[in-house]
Amino acid sequence: MKVYQTNEIKNIALIGSAGSGKTTLAEAMLFEAGIIKRRGTVEGKNTVSDYFPVEQEYGYSVFPTVFHVEWNNKKLNFIDCPGSDDFVGGAITALNVTDQAVIVVNGQYGPEVGTMNSFRVTEKIGKPVIFLINQLDREHCDFESIMNNMKETFGSKCVEVQYPIATGPGFNAVIDVLLMKKYSWKPEGGAPIIEDIPAEEMDKAEELHAALIEAAAENDETLMEKFFEEETLSEDEIREGIRKGLITRSIFPIFCVCATKDMGVRRLMEFLGNVVPFPTDMPKVSDTNGDEIAVDSEGPESLFFFKTGMEPHIGEVSYFKVMSGTVHQGDDLTNADRGSKERMGQIFTCAGANRIAVDELKAGDIGCTVKLKDVKTGNTLNAKDVDIRFDFIKYPNSKYSRAIKAVSESDTEKLMAAVLKMRQEDPTWVVEQSKELKQTIIHGQGEFHLRTLKWRLENNEKIPVIYEEPKIPYRETITKVNRADYRHKKQSGGAGQFGEVHLIVEPYTDGMPDPTVYKFGGQEFKMNIKSREEIDLEWGGKLVFLNSVVGGAIDTRFMPAILKGVMERMEQGPLTGSYARDVRVIVYDGKMHPVDSNELSFMLAARNAFSKAFKDAGPKVLEPIYDLEVLVPADYMGDVMGDLQGRRAIIMGMDSEAGYQKLNAKIPLKELANYSIALSSLTGGRASFTTTFSSYELVPNDIQQALIKQHEAELAEED
Repeated sequence: MKVYQTNEIKNIALIGSAGSGKTTLAEAMLFEAGIIKRRGTVEGKNTVSDYFPVEQEYGYSVFPTVFHVEWNNKKLNFIDCPGSDDFVGGAITALNVTDQAVIVVNGQYGPEVGTMNSFRVTEKIGKPVIFLINQLDREHCDFESIMNNMKETFGSKCVEVQYPIATGPGFNAVIDVLLMKKYSWKPEGGAPIIEDIPAEEMDKAEELHAALIEAAAENDETLMEKFFEEETLSEDEIREGIRKGLITRSIFPIFCVCATKDMGVRRLMEFLGNVVPFPTDMPKVSDTNGDEIAVDSEGPESLFFFKTGMEPHIGEVSYFKVMSGTVHQGDDLTNADRGSKERMGQIFTCAGANRIAVDELKAGDIGCTVKLKDVKTGNTLNAKDVDIRFDFIKYPNSKYSRAIKAVSESDTEKLMAAVLKMRQEDPTWVVEQSKELKQTIIHGQGEFHLRTLKWRLENNEKIPVIYEEPKIPYRETITKVNRADYRHKKQSGGAGQFGEVHLIVEPYTDGMPDPTVYKFGGQEFKMNIKSREEIDLEWGGKLVFLNSVVGGAIDTRFMPAILKGVMERMEQGPLTGSYARDVRVIVYDGKMHPVDSNELSFMLAARNAFSKAFKDAGPKVLEPIYDLEVLVPADYMGDVMGDLQGRRAIIMGMDSEAGYQKLNAKIPLKELANYSIALSSLTGGRASFTTTFSSYELVPNDIQQALIKQHEAELAEED
């Protein structure tokens, strides 16, 4: 295979809603380029992209698939991304290592929530966008309505390069207003018949041609001057204006295809090869030191590994982008993240499960390799004496969580190894070993996302597993000031144990002044603070520990033991066994014995004194509250709001965004447990949401009482 130079490479991500036809489009492009001899179908389970068993089982893309085509002396690297919002990690990965997004739109439905979500990711990352209206042969396709919706949703930057003469089952022709030609196809698709535009379409074509020229001219001062003078541009000038507009996201060209019939695919690839940006056209990526790294094949050799695939009979396949320099077969490189040495035994260019061996790849190119010893997703490999490390891909917060355990306890270790291995394939699967909840929690992007993981564990790894609803990480605190004391005394022959601690507890807020006096039962307790410790608790909140003991009642050397006793009860709150937070403890008196007092005695005395004081200080249970943002079609807004109110959510505001309603709320984590399933059911899968941790707030009293009873029952069972 030819070695392509950096200025002959285009990297493109295929993204869009589930069912928009990205995988079918990929098949058509591979077929047109001669990479495959026969187009597969999703239904036939024989496509280049969806080749993993779980994808064939569900009929959906689960992993992003890397493939390439050679077209007009250019190498077009594509990453075909899953459309389901549950697998958004694949799209985020792809957009970070490519230079152009092609957002595929379902011609039956127009822009959907998934389309909007895809666009928002491109907006956040700053990547150029081309919209591709697919499935124009479907019965209910209405192109004019789609265009109105597109412009309402994505703005006036949407500019038609093509429009269909007719849609529905009879679709077979488009007018290309860049080339000002009619493209039509025979029933088998493939090579187009190129003709002059019919007279009845000329007025519309000229109007759209003028709009395209104006949109292209706006991106370059020289082109704009020529446009004002001559009111037109040449084809090459239009392409140059579009290319510059793509880079700055000033124009979103719209193309038409019918991927299932291979109509319009060749023209699309021609445009991609001629117009979309090269890697050198895009802003430079910064490494972790903040240094910009140029895409230069003569620069220092550095590879970023963005994907790991686990394939039968092969093992790990590691996908990389050449960020700088040129990688050769047999190169010895160093892992900047792990310090280990690696040899690039073989390097390949990709076509799904098929790989073509090459001797070298230049900066900006995408390839893969196998049998690396210690390379994980997100690692950087460098040549000797090169100090570059990349960490530019940021994934969204999880939306759906389940506790996982193996049906057979003997499979526990095997389960953890399998899950951690799978996380290399999809970093949005997050594994948490919760010491607090005593559960292994799998976090993901939705119910389907975690169901896919379970299918793979049970079918590929042969590990039967159980999902359970995760416990909620409640917190405990107090709302009043209270005093307590406790004497620990134990005598069993020989040296005994003795320690007595008097302490005061109260709620703590940042910036509180140290106390000077307290009153309990008409008695006044003056404080003389000798030492102060402010501890930021790893589970959130603070513990402030003050030593106000006077007259040597407790030796200073016992204070660490007293603090340890308090911390033990903070780690297992008296009400529900949850972590306690935001408490100030003042030790003001006590007693010790010259022989029997020791650290253990004071630790036990402090633990019990703190527990007594806490229980009578207006103790409250806190629950985690999350900020929730829901993007929903207006038709479903009432149902979604009604459901949220039933989940104890507080609606904070509503807004419209690109044709959809955006609803903001605060909601308890407990009520989010099955929200992704409920929202999908309410809206037919047409809504999406994001969550971010906000704060801990008091639970309602009835829920608090139920939690306390549940904890007491659990303790009784343990006894």
